[in-house]
Amino acid sequence: MTTAPTTLPHTAFRAGRGRNYGLALIPGLILALAACASVNAENTVPQVEQGIQIGDPAPGKAVIWSRSDRPARMMVEYAFSPDFSDAKVIRGPYALESTDYTARQDLVGLPAGKDVHVKVWFEDLTNARGQSEPVIGHFHTIGKRDDIRFVWGGDTAGQGWGINPSFGGMKIYEAMRQVKPHFFIHSGDNVYSDGIIKPEVSAENGQVWTNIVTPEVAKVAETLDEFRGRYKYNLLDDNVRRFNAEVPQIWQWDDHEVVNNWSDAKDLSADARYTVKDVPLLVARASEAFHEYAPMRPYSAEESGRIYRQLSYGPLLDVFVLDMRSYRGPNTYNLQKEEGPETAFLGDAQVQWLEQGLKNSKATWKIIAADMPIGLNIGDGSDAQGRPRWEAIANGNDGPAAGRELEIARLLGFIKKHRIKNIVWLTADVHYAAAHHYDPERAASKDFAPFWEFVAGPLNAGTFGPNTTDGTFGPQVMFYKAPPAGQANLSPYAGLQFFGEVNIHRVDQTLTVDFKDLYGASIFSKTLRPESIFDFGAMMQSN
Repeated sequence: MTTAPTTLPHTAFRAGRGRNYGLALIPGLILALAACASVNAENTVPQVEQGIQIGDPAPGKAVIWSRSDRPARMMVEYAFSPDFSDAKVIRGPYALESTDYTARQDLVGLPAGKDVHVKVWFEDLTNARGQSEPVIGHFHTIGKRDDIRFVWGGDTAGQGWGINPSFGGMKIYEAMRQVKPHFFIHSGDNVYSDGIIKPEVSAENGQVWTNIVTPEVAKVAETLDEFRGRYKYNLLDDNVRRFNAEVPQIWQWDDHEVVNNWSDAKDLSADARYTVKDVPLLVARASEAFHEYAPMRPYSAEESGRIYRQLSYGPLLDVFVLDMRSYRGPNTYNLQKEEGPETAFLGDAQVQWLEQGLKNSKATWKIIAADMPIGLNIGDGSDAQGRPRWEAIANGNDGPAAGRELEIARLLGFIKKHRIKNIVWLTADVHYAAAHHYDPERAASKDFAPFWEFVAGPLNAGTFGPNTTDGTFGPQVMFYKAPPAGQANLSPYAGLQFFGEVNIHRVDQTLTVDFKDLYGASIFSKTLRPESIFDFGAMMQSN
């Protein structure tokens, strides 16, 4: 049995209020007038339709994000008890047209190891100072007596698999919320600006997937408002809003926030879906929307659009969030023998920042949050000479490092030279779950120390894979979960949606990675023992 698709104008949805816009169709003037009166009364004060988000948690601080539906001022109240005794109220920033009425307030001076309860509301900018209903959330600041738990994944609302109410919406977000993580790393493809979401999509086994549809997702995003609409769309989902109100998030981005596989080589001239053919203009609009809707702490005026950053969590953990999209050269055949503008991937400034951050880190574990995997072959068609063109780092050649691999080889060589231990790479992008172990004994380029890379996703998108591996850095696939051979772009109906969970134990400092499915069941687990600077064989013994 299929459910009729739901199409909504953007302003027609009121999160969590259960309003029935069909009342006007019910016979009876009294009911119609009552419905109109209710709507009109509510519309005299701001509405908080997208809920709240908590972002970039760090010692003593966290960002609180929300959005009004009109010019207003953000108000934030927080306390350390659910009854809001001894609460503090902050008169936050103005939400104006220039930011699509989004606003964020950084809470500072928060004590470690505490539950923080927050209320957010908006006060309009009329003389009446009408106030919205408050939205409530809470989160926990990591204390020195706490173990650390976080989750990660990527790929939300991709390949046309949007919000399906009859399926339960994006219910993997509820599965992630249930494990009560301290924070969540979104590894990129937060939205699919280049994908069209239709009311109905044919799924596997003769099933029909029904989507909520808004005007902004019914076509590819080109205008600033259309890019903004992609983020608003995800926030229509009850599971996502509930998750956002309880789990602080760390966002990075990848390609689909703009357009598939974008780089300096991207050419939209033959793509009839786009009237805007200038990729730099699309990037500018997409970047503006991303920074408006991401619960990120803005970087300084030195580089206002910067995404890569370090977040530290005491002696157990440092997280290094990468941007593998903004500083890359064009996607090419990727077999250049020397580094240059074409082989840039992270770019020199970001590589130097990462090297120094890793070298100076005093934390036991260093997590590198990457939006793309290192050793998987990810293609991007062919170039004008008919050579395979590559989207990520690998180039389909098992030989010594070439092309973008040169930059990564230099980074890995630095890590080995400075004996930086306990680095784990977390990523997404390829729409299946996998655990990779990299070892110079298996590699063509051998100047690096062994390390692990874990790949999670998709969160609510088509499932693909597995990709082939490139032998340059000697990856060995220790685990993967992907569609059966010959199947691709499986809907969430198939259950092949995955997130990763990391637990770091305070007493023995071990780090355990679990892959979990749509329903929160573990499908793979790996525990790593920390390696000291003098313990060269410990990581290998954990294999």
